[in-house]
Amino acid sequence: MVFWVPLIAYAAVVLLTALSFARQPAPRRPLDLARALLRYINLFPVGLMGLWGALGHIVFPAQAAAAIGWATSPFQTEVGLANLGIGLAGIIAAFWRDWGFRAAVAVMMAGFLGGAGINHIIEIGRTGNLAAGNAGPILYTDLLTPLLLVILLALTYRSDRASRP
Repeated sequence: MVFWVPLIAYAAVVLLTALSFARQPAPRRPLDLARALLRYINLFPVGLMGLWGALGHIVFPAQAAAAIGWATSPFQTEVGLANLGIGLAGIIAAFWRDWGFRAAVAVMMAGFLGGAGINHIIEIGRTGNLAAGNAGPILYTDLLTPLLLVILLALTYRSDRASRP
């Protein structure tokens, strides 16, 4: 599961973004594509993967730790609770198109996921840990998700900030 869930999440982003963009009335603008991507990245890689991470670390800590190549730790409950907050924030950001809220979620993701991705790279170099939860698709999505959020927020900044009172 640790290998497939990030891939499935991004496949859902691509599929639903394509469907959403195709259903947009003409003329379709790059801004519409950026907004759709932003919505579905918040929903799947941030929201649902956050809830999935919470479930894993809180309910199945031994399996989650083994998938990452680590020993079980009481800190997993705290990581799971952080994932719970991230997941809920991502779902809210998917449906509440407030630029400032989405920016806050992106900052949170840059700190948490970006930091986790860097830590995975350090672990690979330091210990050779190539476990699926450390060096598999999760490594790439940990780095890709915050990067995409920041880029998409920059692309939507003017239009979404201008529409606010």
